[in-house]
Amino acid sequence: MAYLPLRSVTLPGEISRSYDAWLEELQHRLAAPAADWHRIARDILCQIWYPGLRDYEERIADPDTPAATRLALLALDPRNITLEPEYYADVDPERFARVKPLLWLWYSFDRSPLGGQNVHLGVGFRRILAPHLFARCGRNFKCFQFTEFSFGYKLEVGDDVVVHRHVLLDDRGGITLGDRVSISDYANIYSHTHSIVDQKDVTNAATILEDDVRITYHATVLAGVRVGRNGMVGASAVATKDVRPYHVNVGIPAKSIRVKPSAPPEAYVTERVAHREP
Repeated sequence: MAYLPLRSVTLPGEISRSYDAWLEELQHRLAAPAADWHRIARDILCQIWYPGLRDYEERIADPDTPAATRLALLALDPRNITLEPEYYADVDPERFARVKPLLWLWYSFDRSPLGGQNVHLGVGFRRILAPHLFARCGRNFKCFQFTEFSFGYKLEVGDDVVVHRHVLLDDRGGITLGDRVSISDYANIYSHTHSIVDQKDVTNAATILEDDVRITYHATVLAGVRVGRNGMVGASAVATKDVRPYHVNVGIPAKSIRVKPSAPPEAYVTERVAHREP
């Protein structure tokens, strides 16, 4: 898939072209048949965090290098760090090992001076990593800073999806985001639960956000919930049960308070409870 540059808003043309050229180079490196994603992640993070450093291996081997500096340099390589999902009982070690360098690169870029709130470069950077990291990623994916995942490899993303800042996509049980889904700042989408009796007893359940769904600020969608097409979970709400198509659910637990004006007639039909004979 060819790299598609973002529309420049206020950036000078030369800067925008420099960003796009670097992103295109990154895309080619990641897609190369024999690409070593660990080495790519290490090299990129070294260039970002320590500009001008050309003797990485020598610095690490030098006995005069302070211990903290050596550890900081070693931590640029994903092989030398651990991420929380590696400790989960349900992790697939082989699948996670494949995406781990991209997760580390994603997270570390977001916390760097080059990344962070640098929207033009940051969105383009994440758009390149996503197809290699997720189970599926559609076109025109737009993700802002500090989004985090559990595994990454159990996330399916449709076309024109927007994920805003500080979002958690817990894909342990699988998450599907339909086309044009929008997830606002600080939202949490879960796909696993813990037993109230035994914390170590984990149940995974796929969570599905259908096309045109909106999850708004600080909202939470719990494991196994399906938010129907054009459904909306309001600010700070907690969706514990399915959200009907075109319905707006708010509160804790989230309940329907209205139907969108654009809804088809069937969206207004009251849910029926099966009648039982006495």
